[in-house]
Amino acid sequence: MHRTGHGMGIDGHEPPYITATSETALEEGMVFSIEPGIYLPCRFGIRLEDIVILREDGPEILSALPRTVHIVQVLNDGAGITAPDF
Repeated sequence: MHRTGHGMGIDGHEPPYITATSETALEEGMVFSIEPGIYLPCRFGIRLEDIVILREDGPEILSALPRTVHIVQVLNDGAGITAPDF
């Protein structure tokens, strides 16, 4: 199981840890990651990571991760596995 996110500062991974069981209240000025993911054993996994700073008026997302979904059909023609270009 992977946590939803974590604080960022001098160390790359530090408190607060963003989990369902965390009792830490987020405060203005905190910088943290939000990393939702899905993992299917023996198949694949993906995690998206956003960096967020909590401002007085709410969260500011610092990363510019696109939200476009691409469905890729993987083809195995016997000579190797290929995927079409986007």
